[in-house]
Amino acid sequence: MVSNTFVLEEMDIKLDTEYIGTNFIFCDEINSTNERLLTEEAITQHGTVLLAENQFVGRGRLGRKWISEKNMSLTFSILLTENIKANNLNLINLGISLAVAKSLKNLYQLDVSLKWPNDVLISNRKVSGILLESVTRGDKIDRVVVGIGINVNQPTFEGKLLIPPTSVRREFGKPVKRERLISEVLNEFEIILEQLEKDPTIVLESWRSKCDWIGEMVRVINGNEELYGLFENIDSDGFLLLQQKDGTKKILSGDVSLRKK
Repeated sequence: MVSNTFVLEEMDIKLDTEYIGTNFIFCDEINSTNERLLTEEAITQHGTVLLAENQFVGRGRLGRKWISEKNMSLTFSILLTENIKANNLNLINLGISLAVAKSLKNLYQLDVSLKWPNDVLISNRKVSGILLESVTRGDKIDRVVVGIGINVNQPTFEGKLLIPPTSVRREFGKPVKRERLISEVLNEFEIILEQLEKDPTIVLESWRSKCDWIGEMVRVINGNEELYGLFENIDSDGFLLLQQKDGTKKILSGDVSLRKK
């Protein structure tokens, strides 16, 4: 039987990293894991992970609220303070979503797909979302915080959301151990970070192979701008290339959805 209580010792057994998660902070309740790592100057160790069972002010992309159920999900953030370059933040964004997707495939053999820029889907239902934020000092990035929310053992969901949600439990058919899943994600993320340093094309190709929307007609909303076109590809920086009648437009950020035929 899978316990709802998070057991740190079970996570430690499976964690196989040099720096990601070696400093692990557990909180029962907190306003926001991202906010804590962004503002707490006493926390400086590269790769620090902060996991909270419950967030009062969990955030998603584009100012949306991230709703998580206590003891049923994983809501955690990772602090990065070394080898940070402004031009690879988007690649880190893609990299963490890829780490989640690979972990779900490795552990539960789930057919996972990726939605640009960083949503993780199973059968077009959202199982995980990512929020990357940074702090700069002058023209230098001081710290980057990668926030991850994964629906793990929720049996049902209430309310109507933009993308229908799902959980690992619903897709796998039974509850799973959260400790094992977070360890796998951290292990995969460290590998991906090292690949981004050596050869980003490996990560980009792996991400592309899991994105079912490449080659599809999509709608992109960025603020008040609404664009339609063919999701042609992602470029070497991980930005979306949108093919339109007058040429190809590079999309730096936005909310992407399939265009109804």
